[in-house]
Amino acid sequence: MVVEVKAIACELPATRAVPLGRWSLAELREEVITTGLVDQVSVSTLWRWLNEDAIRPWRHRSWIFPRDPDFAVKAGRVLDLYARRFQGRRLEPGEFVISADEKTSIQARCRCHPTLAPAVARVMRVEHEYERGGALAYLAAWDVHQARLFGRCEASTGIAPFGRLVEQVMTCEPYVSAHRVFWIVDNGSSHRGQASIDRLEGAWENLTLIHLPVHASWLNQIEIYFSVVQRKVLTPNDFLDLGELAQRLLGFQHRYEQTAVPFDWRFTRADLDDLLRRLDDKHQLPEAA
Repeated sequence: MVVEVKAIACELPATRAVPLGRWSLAELREEVITTGLVDQVSVSTLWRWLNEDAIRPWRHRSWIFPRDPDFAVKAGRVLDLYARRFQGRRLEPGEFVISADEKTSIQARCRCHPTLAPAVARVMRVEHEYERGGALAYLAAWDVHQARLFGRCEASTGIAPFGRLVEQVMTCEPYVSAHRVFWIVDNGSSHRGQASIDRLEGAWENLTLIHLPVHASWLNQIEIYFSVVQRKVLTPNDFLDLGELAQRLLGFQHRYEQTAVPFDWRFTRADLDDLLRRLDDKHQLPEAA
């Protein structure tokens, strides 16, 4: 009987004609009683049964299958660059790797009442209501191996704003005189496809643009920095206007770079191969009899 309860918990409610997105303990209890599997059972007992196998039907997370036909090739090339390799050889001292992207539509939310600082037996209090003060985009570039950070605030994203970020990096040392500077980017509209390669490599003779696979921003190291910005700068969001928001973003950027070290990136080509193999094995269709 316990095994049958666990089996139900591992089914999607819709397969049992129950109009729910996922089970809660209370709804799972109702289901097993309604179907006659048990006469009576408590929520705490159900939790204890499920906890034996770490089953959490009330939780979920989003994920996506790799759908780029060249996923392994493109991702492997980026992972090689993180490991200081390109096309089977070690990077030379005059070669650099830049990870870049945009954090879009960052709002300036002016709270209707001032935020209250923490006090004895009281956490920081942030007013729920706010007035919108507009939004801006934060563009940033991260030198993967040198831990150097570049960034700028723009009214919006686009080819021209991203071009200004590239110029900001490529006109200063050591990049202006580097043998080659690899730029790792996703497939956003500001730097998508062959047109972006032609445009940027045509403007900067020592620039090589490297595209991530589609839906693989998790392989872009600048996203780690953006997650730090989200936690430390933008949460809670409380800014009088866009000027104050931009000042905070660029001020934190300067502060962060003072003590920055390269990210301890451990996901390698071997890990990628293992991940893709497990995905392939898991979703391999059985041969027809």
